[in-house]
Amino acid sequence: MPESGHTWQKAFKGESIQAPHVRLWIRGRVEHPDAPLIADELFVAVLGSGASVVEMTLSTAGARIRITAESPDPLPLINSHGPGWSILTGLCSRAGFMTDERRLWGQLEGHR
Repeated sequence: MPESGHTWQKAFKGESIQAPHVRLWIRGRVEHPDAPLIADELFVAVLGSGASVVEMTLSTAGARIRITAESPDPLPLINSHGPGWSILTGLCSRAGFMTDERRLWGQLEGHR
């Protein structure tokens, strides 16, 4: 039997002032202490590409938490693997760049 989970999506304006709102949105749905920081890093990476809107998705299944940030346009490589990439790979059990070149994601295990 598959583990039950939830998925939430929200579009945020592509403005730096939205970053605290992204962190609060994540914090209000999962208790993992690293989740808001990971969401922030993903949001900033997409924001850095000049996106006018950043679509955030939060998915849970059992103890797994996956956070995704999506741009309406392909992301330049520097925005997907820039300095924040070290933070993501340090905090996440897995992180990736989707083949459509528009989505970055980070996955956490436990502490739900």
